[in-house]
Amino acid sequence: MAIICGTSSCHMAVSTQALFVPGVWGPYLSAMLPGLWLNEGGQSATGRLVDHMVKGHTAYTQLKEQADSSGKHIYSYLNFHLEQMATDATHVEQLTAGLHVWPDFHGNRSPLADQTLKGMVVGLTLSQTLDDLALLYLATLQAIAFGTRHIIDAMKEAGHDITTLFLCGGLSKNALFVHTHANTTGLPVVLPAEREAVLVGAAVLGACASSDYSSIQEAMEKMTEIGHVVRPNNELESFYRKKYAVFLRLYNHQKEYLKLMQD
Repeated sequence: MAIICGTSSCHMAVSTQALFVPGVWGPYLSAMLPGLWLNEGGQSATGRLVDHMVKGHTAYTQLKEQADSSGKHIYSYLNFHLEQMATDATHVEQLTAGLHVWPDFHGNRSPLADQTLKGMVVGLTLSQTLDDLALLYLATLQAIAFGTRHIIDAMKEAGHDITTLFLCGGLSKNALFVHTHANTTGLPVVLPAEREAVLVGAAVLGACASSDYSSIQEAMEKMTEIGHVVRPNNELESFYRKKYAVFLRLYNHQKEYLKLMQD
């Protein structure tokens, strides 16, 4: 599966047979690669949601000042701050054991296809420190990754064989976002050598149009290469299995609350 992750995210997978996935667009024949069927899932807000959660927090001004003084981007600084909060770097993602986010602040595109859904945060306190901002940021990244896992589960149930994730786009430059996706899904994440992978994609199509290569597949093989592979940390499997169960219950609870108010 290829995930183009920026302000929002697209989850694209191809198959040799037409596969119909509830809540996922397609299948479309030859929409991305000639002769193959494309399914496209998506999340309506990912990078936009991260910005919303971080920049709307009371401690954002403090974060910005400390990030500027250290010469780091605010998200690089948050990643560093989380490492300082954890007992060691391998336990960073477990800091959110008591904080959970449902990320559909702008509705759900896939796999629920329900634009009426709203965001949820469970586990807030009265504290408004930079530590609290960092935890909310981490819980939001995890929620976005769980949304990807939710889409993958729906695609697998419909017949897709998804064993690897290929990430590109602005969010793929955030190391914690990438690691969280690997650990949440249990799948290796491949990053391209060229950070502006969408531009390479345009060049691939141009090379085919000019007949420099006979097929998109050949152009892809000749013009792209793997930059880095992030593999899941198996020690976090139990933590994320339980946290994903909480994630799915948040949706059920939201629908339950809505029904209670309508009855």
